[in-house]
Amino acid sequence: MKKDKNGLHNTIIDNMMNLELLFWASKNGGPHSLYDIAVRHAETTMKNDFRPDFSTYHAILYNDSTGVRIKGQTHQGYADESMWARGQAWAIYGYTMTYRETRDPKFLEAAQKAANLYLKRLPEDMIPYWDFDAPNIPNEPKDASAAAITASALLELSTLVSDKGIAKNYYEKAVKILAALSSEKYQSRGKNSAFLLHCTGHKPAGTEIDASMIYGDYYYLEALLRLEKMKN
Repeated sequence: MKKDKNGLHNTIIDNMMNLELLFWASKNGGPHSLYDIAVRHAETTMKNDFRPDFSTYHAILYNDSTGVRIKGQTHQGYADESMWARGQAWAIYGYTMTYRETRDPKFLEAAQKAANLYLKRLPEDMIPYWDFDAPNIPNEPKDASAAAITASALLELSTLVSDKGIAKNYYEKAVKILAALSSEKYQSRGKNSAFLLHCTGHKPAGTEIDASMIYGDYYYLEALLRLEKMKN
């Protein structure tokens, strides 16, 4: 969360990933208030970051004094109202994790609606373009990091939903994503020291375009480990 000189706070969807540390701390010697803070943040984000179709804004601008939502923005995506791929991935992962920690069904609903929209709009190779609404698709950079984050989230989500058919669909989609990421097209295989190619960091700023990124590698490995545990 970042405060500017005008007393406005800019809160990003990426912050959903930080809540796992608060949940962990509340269970490992920290006060229960940390759990409460995580839940309130998830609830506030769910109220303000999601559009009606459960696509997400990258950032929400709040009034620092009143907490009132000013507007939604998408800094690293194509436009404020576009669906930035990694932001959607953060939402899927963040709300899956929050449901795991709270078992509050509203968080499971948020995770599923965000995931269903993401999967509905994926291209055939299962790896999203950096923004689902980028103007020059299919001639736009991909974002393998968003794919890796989502694959890991879908594997966990498949263990949390009660409907076996839905669970199977999430699991199978995650496996297909990981198969694509493990192909010659997306694996580094000696091209550099990373695991994955074709990630996109901040295209509007002209940085990390069609690159390898550490968090792409991290969630790729996490997803592979989750898959191995599930198979065993």
